[in-house]
Amino acid sequence: MTEVVRRPSTRRRNEGGVVDAVRPGSIADEAGLRAGDRVVSIGGRALNDAVDFQFLAADELIELEVVRAGEATIFEIEKDADEDIGIGFQDAAFDGVRQCNNSCFFCFLKGNPKGMRKTLYVKDDDYRLSFFHGNFVTMTNLSEADWDRLAEQRLSPLNVSVHATDVELRRYLLGNKTAPNIISQLRRLGTIGIAANTQVVLCPGANDGAALDGTIEELSVLYPTVRSISIVPVGATETAEDRIARGVHADEVEGITKAYAHGVIEQVSAYQRRFRPALGRTLVYLADEFYLVAGVDVPAAARYDGFPQYENGIGMVRSLLEDWRRARRGKSGFRLGFQGLARKANGRHRTPDAGSVRPRRVTLACGTLIAPMMQDLAAELDLVVGTRMQVRAIRNDFFGPRVNVSGLLVARDIEAQLRESELGDVVALPRYALDYTGERFLDDVTPAELQARIGVPIVFASTMRELLQICRDGVLSDVTGTGPGATTNGKSWVDFDAVKGGVIATKA
Repeated sequence: MTEVVRRPSTRRRNEGGVVDAVRPGSIADEAGLRAGDRVVSIGGRALNDAVDFQFLAADELIELEVVRAGEATIFEIEKDADEDIGIGFQDAAFDGVRQCNNSCFFCFLKGNPKGMRKTLYVKDDDYRLSFFHGNFVTMTNLSEADWDRLAEQRLSPLNVSVHATDVELRRYLLGNKTAPNIISQLRRLGTIGIAANTQVVLCPGANDGAALDGTIEELSVLYPTVRSISIVPVGATETAEDRIARGVHADEVEGITKAYAHGVIEQVSAYQRRFRPALGRTLVYLADEFYLVAGVDVPAAARYDGFPQYENGIGMVRSLLEDWRRARRGKSGFRLGFQGLARKANGRHRTPDAGSVRPRRVTLACGTLIAPMMQDLAAELDLVVGTRMQVRAIRNDFFGPRVNVSGLLVARDIEAQLRESELGDVVALPRYALDYTGERFLDDVTPAELQARIGVPIVFASTMRELLQICRDGVLSDVTGTGPGATTNGKSWVDFDAVKGGVIATKA
C-alpha cells in the first residue's frame, strides 16, 4: 500500500533534476507530482543525477523534496522496496554532463555543420549517460571516486568504446597519450559485478586486420564481463572529411567499399562460428552497414542474442524484417489474404478514426543505405494493402553523402528533394530522424513546419507494422507518429528549453 504525506519545507534549492514525465497511475501520479517539478533530495541527501535518485528511491520509506514554482514540498512515500515511483527526468546528469578528454580524429561531433543547437556539439563521455541512455564512453576520465561509486551502485551494463585493446594503438585512435589500459579497466568492472557492451569503430588501415583480430581475441577472454563486441564502420561528415583530408588521417576514414565489407564479414564470421558453440552466443556483431554494402543477407534474429546493441545499428535491419514477417501473419499464425491484413492487425479489427483518410498513394522517404531493401518491402506492402508506394532515397547533403542512414536525415534535405514532386496522399518518414521528444529534426525544423513546406500530410513510423497501420487506419491533417521515442537513447541531446515550455507534457 502506498501512503503519501505532504508537508511544507523551508528549503529552496535549484539543484536536482527536472521531471519530464509522470507515468499515469503510478505512485508519483497519485502523489500529485507532475512534469516540470524539480526533485532536489531524498531523505535530505542532495541528488546529483538520476543514478542517485534510483539508488536512494529504492527504500520502502522515502522523503522526496520537490520544488515547484519556487516552493519546496516534502512528499513522504511508503512503498514496496525497489518499487518504481514512476517519474522520468529530462537529464540523467543533474550537475552537468562529464566532458570527453580525448581527441579522436574520427569524432563525428567534430564534423557537425555549424548552426545546429548547442546540445549537438556536446562531447559527452559520462558513464551515467552510458547507464541510462546507452551512450558509449571511453572510461578515460574516471577518478577513484567514480570507481567507488560504480562499486556501490553497480551501474550495469555500461557501453564502452574500446576501438583497440593494444594500449598504444588505442591511445593513437583516441588522441590521448595517457589513456589507461582498457583491458585492465574492463577486468576491474568485472570484479565489481558490472558488465559491458563494447564497441570498435573500424578505421581502415588503423585498427582493422590483425589489430582487429587481437582486439576480438582479448575482449572475448573477458566474457561474460564483456557481453557483446560491436564492429561499426567509421563515419565522417563532409565537414570532417574536408578537415581530415588536410591531415594525416585521410585513408583511415575512407568509406567502406563492397570488397572491404566482404573482407570484414569473412574475418568476423570466423569468430562468430567459433563463439556460438563455445559461449552459447555470437558475442561479436557487425553493423548492418557491412551487410548492406556487401549485398549479403543479415544474420538470423537468433544470432543477435536479444539485440544488445540495437541502437548502435546492430540488427536493426533484421528487426525490421522480422517485424514485417510477423505483421504479415494473423493471430492464428497463417498468412492473411489480400484484404485481410488491410482490415486486421494481430487478429483485431479496428475502426478508422473519424475524419481520417486512407492513403492510396504513399511516398516513403528514407536514407540511401536502406533504400533498396525498402523498395522490396514497399512492394510487398502494396500487394497486401492495395497501396501504390514509391520509395525516395534522400541524399544527405547536410552532413554529406557518406552519412547514409535514415536516422540522420534532416528536414531541409527532405524538403529540397521532395518539393515539387508528385508525392501522392501522404509522405512517410522514419521516426528515428526526430529527437527523443518527437519535436524536431536535427536541423531544428519541426514536423509541422516540414509538412507545411511540402504541402502533403506526413507521418512517422519506426517499423513496417506501424506503416501498415497508417495505411489501413488512415491519416488526419495533423502530423502522425511524433510521440516520445520508445527508448531513452539520444535523450541527452534534447534541447528541453525549446520543447513545450521546457517540459514534455504527460499523456494518458
